[in-house]
Order: sequence, then structure tokens, then C-alpha cells
Amino acid sequence: MALSISSLTSSLSSLSFSSQISQKPNNCLPFQPSKSTSISTVFKTPKLVVSATVASPVELETTNLKKYVKSRLPGGFAAQTVIGTGRRKCAIARVVLQEGTGKVIINYRDAKEYLQGNPLWLQYVKVPLVTLGYETNYDVFVKAHGGGLSGQAQAISLGIARALLKVSEDHRVPLRKEGLLTRDSRVVERKKVGLKKARKAPQFSKR
Repeated sequence: MALSISSLTSSLSSLSFSSQISQKPNNCLPFQPSKSTSISTVFKTPKLVVSATVASPVELETTNLKKYVKSRLPGGFAAQTVIGTGRRKCAIARVVLQEGTGKVIINYRDAKEYLQGNPLWLQYVKVPLVTLGYETNYDVFVKAHGGGLSGQAQAISLGIARALLKVSEDHRVPLRKEGLLTRDSRVVERKKVGLKKARKAPQFSKR
């Protein structure tokens, strides 16, 4: 009888232990989100992004100068009377003179900005007006293309000198004396076959 009681107690203790083990996983189950939450996380509403482009100060200044030039030159460059064309190397410049305060506008930009503040190029542009003492009497409007800035500056100088002849024929003598009415015909000599440049030959090796 004693054996049967001890076996019963051991079986009961084992049953209670197994019941505790079976209860633990139910208490420790991880939380699983419902289908509605997972769908909402996958399909997110797109955000509207509004971007605005702001014009730079240089662009605003260029547009303002364009309006200013068009207001001063009705009908464009070709419709003006005091106009001169200058050429140098591959550069061509059309110049219009109007009575003003000495402004120089090249391709709708200020001359100092367009010529990168180079004092030599700015001097080329001002020499014809300074020679006659008109540096503060006329506004200069220029359309230039081709070549580099150095060639364009010298072409503008010739164009201004030719335009000043249309103001008065008396300007010819002082401008001619300074050599401002002579078209500089020097251009780059073309490259020759077998040479590296116009005259530079490849290095000679005797042995």
C-alpha cells in the first residue's frame, strides 16, 4: 500500500510540473501585428515636395540690362545711325554710340564684368573715346562674337573709332594719328604638313 501511495504522489508531482511547462509558452508568445497594420505600413501615402527655382543675381542683372538696351535701341542694332563694325583676328564687333554718361555694355553685360576686369582689354575699349575726350559723353552698346576676349576688345576699339567718324568727320585726324582707324590684319599662320605648328619642326635626331 505504501508503494502505491508513493507512486501516486510522484505521478501527481510530474503532472503538475508538466502543466507548468505547458503554460509558459502561452504566456511568452510574441505579439503579431494584424493584417491591417502591416498593409498600412507597406502602402505609405506619398509626400508632396514643392521646389521653387530662384534666379541668381547675375541672371537678374542680365535680364535688366537686356530691357535697358532694348529701350535705348528701338529697332535693334541695325536700325541705328551711329554704328561701326570692327574686326580683329576672328572677332567681329558691332558698336552703337548714343549720348549718355559713359556706360559700356557688351553682349548685355557690363564691360568690366565681360572683360573679366582685365585693365589692358578695358583700355583698348576706352582709347578712342579718351583720345577725343568723350569718355563721359557717350554710351557704348556692343554685340561681339568670335575669337577671344583680347580680339573682341581690339575689334570693339576699331568699331568705336569708326562710329565716331559718323558723329563728325573732324575726328578722323586725331584718330588716324593714334592708329585707331587701321584694321590690324595679322592672324594666326596656318599649320603646315609635317610640322608641329606653323613653323615649329619636330626634333631632329642625327643617330
